[in-house]
Amino acid sequence: MIKTRTSNDMKKNFIFFFINIVIIIILVSMCYCLNVNADAGINIDINSGEAGDPTSALDLLFMLAFLALIPTILLMTTCFTRIIISLSFLRNALGTQQSPPNQVLTGLALFLTLFIMSPVIKEINNVAYKPFKENQITQEEALANGVKPLKVFMLKQVYEEDLDLFLSLSDSVGQIDMSEFSSQDKLLELSLTVIVPAFITSELKRAFLIGFLLYIPFLIIDIVVSSTLMSMGMVMLPPSMISLPFKLMLFILVDGWTLLIQSLIVGFR
Repeated sequence: MIKTRTSNDMKKNFIFFFINIVIIIILVSMCYCLNVNADAGINIDINSGEAGDPTSALDLLFMLAFLALIPTILLMTTCFTRIIISLSFLRNALGTQQSPPNQVLTGLALFLTLFIMSPVIKEINNVAYKPFKENQITQEEALANGVKPLKVFMLKQVYEEDLDLFLSLSDSVGQIDMSEFSSQDKLLELSLTVIVPAFITSELKRAFLIGFLLYIPFLIIDIVVSSTLMSMGMVMLPPSMISLPFKLMLFILVDGWTLLIQSLIVGFR
């Protein structure tokens, strides 16, 4: 029986491998036919162009890599980090396991991020995207103008000690001169490689502080329930099973979702 299954698996693997080989041969043949039969005005050779040519393969590779990193860059330069960590701490403090599920928390964090970042997005649209679309500024000027509102937003949320830390580290390796950025106006001239790490560090600190404050009332309920069960001799009964309804009742009575979301939004304003 084992030999029969093994032979069947080998046959399936061989058929699957043979089909893949046939598909690859067909794709290569189609590409060759397109390259041979193409018109004189059409060039599909990816090796064409020099390094400075915008249509070169090297620039195309860098553009694809940048597009792949855009979601990560946007999430790390917005308020998404603080919101999603705070919501995760709330779920853990309630002890509701996977309720709300990860998809719901992520969706809520994304829409709250859009709501909070809407003034910054509008400013980027007005100073960078619209002028570039109307050919009033170049691509480099559009990027420089678009980064400024993000820098202003991040610098408002950064702790001074975190910014000083990355300024001193950049100064120690010779990237910048720390004495040139003593005033607030000069901070906008800092590169994102300095502002973004300081911003993320500050956001993590605030998110963990919010998580600590969220845990306190639910921790008190757990202690009271555990002490009550111990005094009654119910050692085998899990305290989390008894404390969960009280946690949910407390969270509903104080309108916890509204308080948390309002606090998160006001904290960025």
